[in-house]
Amino acid sequence: MADPVQAAQDDVLAALVARKKWRFHHIAFMAVGIAFLAWAADGVDLSPKELADGIPKIAKYFALMVPPKWVFADTVWQPAIETVYIAIWGNVLATLIGLPLGVLAARNITRLAPVRFFAKGTLNLFRSISELIWAIFFVAAVGLGPFPGAVALGMNYAGILGRLYAEAMENIDPGPVEAIQATGAGRIQVILFAIFPQVLPQFVTYMLYWFEVGVRSATVLGMVGAGGIGFELVTTIRLFEFRETAVVLLIILAMVTIIDVASSLIRSRIY
Repeated sequence: MADPVQAAQDDVLAALVARKKWRFHHIAFMAVGIAFLAWAADGVDLSPKELADGIPKIAKYFALMVPPKWVFADTVWQPAIETVYIAIWGNVLATLIGLPLGVLAARNITRLAPVRFFAKGTLNLFRSISELIWAIFFVAAVGLGPFPGAVALGMNYAGILGRLYAEAMENIDPGPVEAIQATGAGRIQVILFAIFPQVLPQFVTYMLYWFEVGVRSATVLGMVGAGGIGFELVTTIRLFEFRETAVVLLIILAMVTIIDVASSLIRSRIY
């Protein structure tokens, strides 16, 4: 019969050895992480001193924005609304493109590996090209205005949302799927009545979040002629009209804040 005291001592010793190994692994990972960050810092010429020296210059620019030239708001309210339109249709196009590709990319829905590979590759292509680059392409193709901006957002966000949709569908509870399959339902019926009801709240949350991001991104697209308030922002900066720049920035801040609050209220009702 084994000595219980000796067994307890062996357990304590094993626990101490395991704890030392655990500490060694974590220290090793931390050392590797710190070394990687140091290597990356050298690659970007990270210089806290230069950043600290530049803060007074940034403060000077903000000081030139005070007080905002509020009369300029009459000029930029229409481009501001246009920015919201771009974000709305960008998300609509992203869903129309990304959802079918997300369904094809989900391994619990699409059994054929080549089809999944094609869908994932297409989604990777869409999101690997930033919305700004897409905007340059579409401005060159269809001309200036908000339409190329909306399509540019749609292409980039289709890759992002499509991937999120696929992951959400892959992580569903298989119970309802098996139950509806037992009734003899087809593939489309399984998707519509067993999969979509489980992931719809997540889909809505993703769309709302990327709509918020889209409003901010649409302000940048105007810099390349893809509509929105970004064109007015760049113009005021180039003309050194910093008081007008302040109005544009405050309008962007107001839009993002209002959309963020509205999205939070909608999400609270969903869950």
